[in-house]
Amino acid sequence: MADKTLDALVIGAGVAGLYQLHMLREQGLDVRAYDAASDVGGTWYWNRYPGARFDSEAYIYQYLFDEDLYKGWSWSERFPGQPEIEQWMHYVADSLDLRRDIVLNTRIERAVFDEDTNRWTVTTDSGETIDTQFLVTCCGMLSAPMAELFPGQGDFAGQIFHTARWPREGAELAGKRVGVIGNGATGIQVIQTIADQVDQLKVFIRTPQYALPMKNPAYGPDDVAGYKSRFDELRQNLPHTFTGFEYDFTVAWADLTPAQRTVRLEEIYDNGSLKLWLASFAEIFSDEQVSEEVSEFVRAKMRARLKDPELCELLIPEDYGFGTHRVPLETGYLEIYHRDNVEPVAVKNNPIARIVENGLILTDGTLYELDVIVMATGFDAGTGALTRIDIRGRGGRSLKEDWGRDIRTTMGLMVRGYPNMLTTAVPLAPSAALCNMTTCLQQQTEWINEAIRHMRAHGKTVIEPTEAGEDAWVAHHDELADANLISKTSSWYVGSNVPGKPRRVLSYVGGVGAYRQATQEAAAAGYKGFALG
Repeated sequence: MADKTLDALVIGAGVAGLYQLHMLREQGLDVRAYDAASDVGGTWYWNRYPGARFDSEAYIYQYLFDEDLYKGWSWSERFPGQPEIEQWMHYVADSLDLRRDIVLNTRIERAVFDEDTNRWTVTTDSGETIDTQFLVTCCGMLSAPMAELFPGQGDFAGQIFHTARWPREGAELAGKRVGVIGNGATGIQVIQTIADQVDQLKVFIRTPQYALPMKNPAYGPDDVAGYKSRFDELRQNLPHTFTGFEYDFTVAWADLTPAQRTVRLEEIYDNGSLKLWLASFAEIFSDEQVSEEVSEFVRAKMRARLKDPELCELLIPEDYGFGTHRVPLETGYLEIYHRDNVEPVAVKNNPIARIVENGLILTDGTLYELDVIVMATGFDAGTGALTRIDIRGRGGRSLKEDWGRDIRTTMGLMVRGYPNMLTTAVPLAPSAALCNMTTCLQQQTEWINEAIRHMRAHGKTVIEPTEAGEDAWVAHHDELADANLISKTSSWYVGSNVPGKPRRVLSYVGGVGAYRQATQEAAAAGYKGFALG
């Protein structure tokens, strides 16, 4: 006998979980959301490292289902920092009166599907069991930290912090010898923020990154009124662009002269956003010549700032194309390496061998003495949040084992063999990487909500992908992915940062608008590709 019975259980109280809870509750379900954190916010609860902030414009990283909710919050700048974002998440939870149906400080450890009852039995870390018809996972794309990576981490006498588990009370870094492992989007934010606070900063760099300068103006009353006046435009536009941002690819490379291309690149670069990546020329993802020309444009911008040939060699990518990795925005990041107290350390060909009591040692025996180690080492993206839960489907099959062999989903919304488990921010959907997250998470949670509404209206109790439906989606996904240069590059986008993880482009690369249309067409055709019973 379970301790509690629900119609639906939502795992996660972040951007997707809050909205999913709201919608399912509105249609009359007995639903609870569970989260391991001590408050709501998801990624914006956990990622409170120095310098954490948006790199989507704040006014598009918002819910668009309620005009009053949208306009009731005012942002202070174009790309706000984590404290302000977390406050916004609290505003959403409180405005919608969601807290009464959220269980915090509770980790979901196990979920088992009962084929006799067509329901899930979910177990928490406290031993509570919940019987639920629907299990809806809103665990986040980047929420399973790669934290235990090096031998000897337990021997370190100082402090080790993974950026996604930064202490709420903060960390004292002033006057310390600090090492940052990793220089992706998160690492860059940390490095540029703490460089002038610490005594010494060692940055351990495996893969250089193309980085774009962020322009982050403060917002006054006129700016706020301006973006709020665009609510209808944004609501109509964002779900249909290629990446869920307000800008899109509109000009073909071949239609412009070389001089016109340069003018366009300069104008977009000057925008100070991700626009160069997500709305310059779509051919950067498919045409190696175009990729190289745009990559060289960005390299030249970086060289002009770095000046030092040795720094240029270490910090500017040469072996992969711009945009095939996650593109970071930065504020004075490159100039950090001109400081006397900052030293970049190349570890691609001389990896970190182990962590010792007083620092870390590279493969060649070099010791770097440190007081604090910051691990900006990323995540087991897309799959890790669910494979770290013991999820058992039909016949006792294990999701961890299934995805350990082959990462498959149906539209990123369900996995065959796991009935009534509906998913957000998992592989084979744009929300796995190439999307303004709120745009994609809203779309997915709305689809899930309508699927459950449809089932209830038609007396159905079970939904599950068919074998043919899942095969068709995986084949479609792979056909697009294989033609995209992202698939030729090693990064977390293809799971290569996780030892033993099956290689597959995690994100659907056909575009947010096309994905939305495909999922809507499946629903309109009586949930084609899914079996309802």
